Amino acid sequence: MASPTSLLKRLLVGRPFRSDRLQHTLLPKRIALPVFASDALSSVAYAPDEILLTLSIAGASAFLFSPWIALAVVVVMLTVVASYRQNVHAYPSGGGDYEVATVNLGPRAGLGVASALLVDYVLTVAVSVSSGVANLGSVVPFVATHKVLIAVSAVVVLTAMNLRGLRESGTAFAIPTYGFVIVIGGMILTGLVRYFVLGDDLRAPSAGLEIQAEHSVTGFALVFLLLRTFSSGCAALTGVEAISNGVPAFKAPKSRNAATTLLLLGTISVAMLVGIIWLARLTGLQFVEDPNTQILSGPDGYVQKTVTTQLGETVFGGGSVLLYVVAGMTALILFLAANTAFNGFPVLGSILAQDRYLPRQLHTRGDRLAFSNGIVFLAVFAIVLIVGFQAEVTRLIQLYIVGVFVSFTLSQAGMIRHWNRHLRHERDPEARRRIFRSRAINAFGMAMTGTVLVIVLITKFLLGAWIAIAAMAVIYVLMLAIRRHYDRIAAELEPTEVRGVLPARNHAIVLVSKLHQPTLRAIAYARATRPDTLTAVTVNVDEKDTRQLQQEWERRELPVPLTVVDSPYREITRPILNFVANTRRESPRDVVTVFIPEYVVGHWWENLLHNQSALRLKGRLLFEPGVMVTSVPWQLASTATKNLDRLDETLSRTPARGPRVAPRSTLPPPVPPVTAPPGEPGPSTGDRQ
Repeated sequence: MASPTSLLKRLLVGRPFRSDRLQHTLLPKRIALPVFASDALSSVAYAPDEILLTLSIAGASAFLFSPWIALAVVVVMLTVVASYRQNVHAYPSGGGDYEVATVNLGPRAGLGVASALLVDYVLTVAVSVSSGVANLGSVVPFVATHKVLIAVSAVVVLTAMNLRGLRESGTAFAIPTYGFVIVIGGMILTGLVRYFVLGDDLRAPSAGLEIQAEHSVTGFALVFLLLRTFSSGCAALTGVEAISNGVPAFKAPKSRNAATTLLLLGTISVAMLVGIIWLARLTGLQFVEDPNTQILSGPDGYVQKTVTTQLGETVFGGGSVLLYVVAGMTALILFLAANTAFNGFPVLGSILAQDRYLPRQLHTRGDRLAFSNGIVFLAVFAIVLIVGFQAEVTRLIQLYIVGVFVSFTLSQAGMIRHWNRHLRHERDPEARRRIFRSRAINAFGMAMTGTVLVIVLITKFLLGAWIAIAAMAVIYVLMLAIRRHYDRIAAELEPTEVRGVLPARNHAIVLVSKLHQPTLRAIAYARATRPDTLTAVTVNVDEKDTRQLQQEWERRELPVPLTVVDSPYREITRPILNFVANTRRESPRDVVTVFIPEYVVGHWWENLLHNQSALRLKGRLLFEPGVMVTSVPWQLASTATKNLDRLDETLSRTPARGPRVAPRSTLPPPVPPVTAPPGEPGPSTGDRQ
């Protein structure tokens, strides 16, 4: 019977998938859009807020610049979408920006892109979930007073859904994503029809407020403020790169479907962003950075609501069902926007692990063919950020978009070199024209994203962007260190051309604490290996117990000599190590095999009562050169009820398939015989005990 833990896991995650089910998890365009584009689509829910609150620093008159800021953001977004349509056709393997930069600019540039994307994915989860909590808190006071708890709970739920697998999470997220697009699109259309066709006087709840400027902004300060507003609005571009990382998850033809999804993403995002900013200006909506100090006059008990919530109240009326639908759908899509990172981070982590820049555990798939370790890592880091910044969107947003624009810029630079390389070999005039056109798109994209990156660094560095840059640097150095470690280990383990020299002699030592069945089994197994010498060793820590052991040994007439090692300080590990070292010191070509009897227990708490000395000895003996350690198991009665299927899942990365069949033998498969080099003596056959 399965344990409660296994039942809970199956309830939350589902039954394991066979590896050959991987093809069934591929996504059509209608599912891929909510899976990979929910981040970019949802960013229109908080990008207008960031544009308006940044402009509010200069007072209400600065809101007149919001349409022009939105237009500049739209130009950058369309440029990035067009550029990434080139990427998915040129590099469909799923490496995305990391692969483009690595192939064309070198491994160090690729690693810089990877570190930027890893930081950006973590921030995507933290910002999206925190923004969803803020929107939901606009209509539900309980959420507003428990922001951190709700945000952490949302991350946990998203983690569980993604652990169930890509296809299932995509299907679950499709309805809310399309619902958000329909609701926001319907709100914009209804508001424009009421304003221009029906002639209704639509006034936002904040339209009549008297707003005080935080600073007098003129000249260069105004330009700097507009640039900072533009950089905040560019948060709407986050998530575009996720599609280039997720091309392998699309159904065939993969590149064409990914490019089509990118086009749909860009079109929908642009339409919603422009519509929200336009409707905000028509209704006189105001949104400030610090309501407590900037709002001079307003209704008693006025609480500032998000832009989409204010527009929903203006268009559909306060307290209406549709207002709650707008707020609910906005909060839901912001929660689900983190799903883009939950799909991008694990895939990128798997590729980096395959390239030996991250731990190899991130490369393997879990029970449901998802990269489970990467999903869990992302969730933990995002929760740390949410708790550390108390789920405040305005504080988190300052760390945002630095990483994504680093990857945008380096990726476009890599694509330019990609097209230049193709031009050197392409002779067909029509093909060369297509390459020139593609290179021009990527060049324009690099210029735009590079400009935005410089603006972001200038305007947001002291506001918190330096934290993201420092995190990128730490991850970059850490990945280099991991790669050096793996390279060093690989060099050590590389087989040499010189044939291995067989050991001259094999000295077997059986460790004995008392004479019982585990000891007798260890002696029998050691004799079966036919070593050159065989001795049993016990450590004298108690004279009475040692004499009893010697008497019992002689009474049973065991054919193996018992050696007693004295220990005046009642220590076990050091005397054994010295005895093993002395045994091997006589000949460097000799090996020593130490047989350790061990109990196999059925309950975790039994491990606390047994095998402690054996564990310490093994831990020390493994560092001794020329020493082999062999555990001889003895199964206690409690193992009869052990759930072996659950044990398989715990000890192996591959889930158990079907009922477990006990093997006929616990011995390892036979090793092919090794022939000694000419002139070298073979294993000794004499003097065996």
